[in-house]
Amino acid sequence: MSPLAVIDCSTPVPSSEAAADLDLLAAFLEDRALPDFGRAAAAALINAFGGLAGVAAADAAALARAGVPSGTVADLVRARALALVMVRVEACRRPVLSSWKALTAYLRADLAHAPREQFRTLYLDKRNILMRDEHRADGTIDHAPVYVREVVRRALELSASAMILVHNHPSGDPTPSRADIDMTRRIVDAARVFDIQVHDHVIVGREGTKSFRALGLI
Repeated sequence: MSPLAVIDCSTPVPSSEAAADLDLLAAFLEDRALPDFGRAAAAALINAFGGLAGVAAADAAALARAGVPSGTVADLVRARALALVMVRVEACRRPVLSSWKALTAYLRADLAHAPREQFRTLYLDKRNILMRDEHRADGTIDHAPVYVREVVRRALELSASAMILVHNHPSGDPTPSRADIDMTRRIVDAARVFDIQVHDHVIVGREGTKSFRALGLI
């Protein structure tokens, strides 16, 4: 076995990896002895959700609508929750600004394939350790309402010293919109009044992530 496996996400998924994804999903379906719901059904689900990651990110209702039996839905939901715990632990282990890759890995695992837009706020303590990751809004395929007052009020309740704003673009393209930029500036201005720093705003999509700080927007 090679001591290091390198995954290049900029290239198409090799056929061997696609076959492995198919085998993995089929194993979930076949473990419950469903003779008519095995490898062929796994291929249909991967096609319907745009890949294994899309299947893993789908909520229970979407899986049920696709015909996945309830027991298997529960298995998939638990597997995703376990995977998120693993990447979240890494993100919480060290100061966020010095473990940025771990943080973005967690955010991508949780949000890259979400079918609806979500706005989240990461509240940090004075050491920049992640205190809380909170949903602030759920939205539609292209909009999640954000209330600046509520974002800042919660930071004060938690005695947070800093925040990182996060939301996803279900379209896949993480490029900030004009509305994203304007909303971020309103939150930055409101937080500054209370000496709370907004370190960044990260947009997550299937195509990757975009950092407002890296783009010079904060």
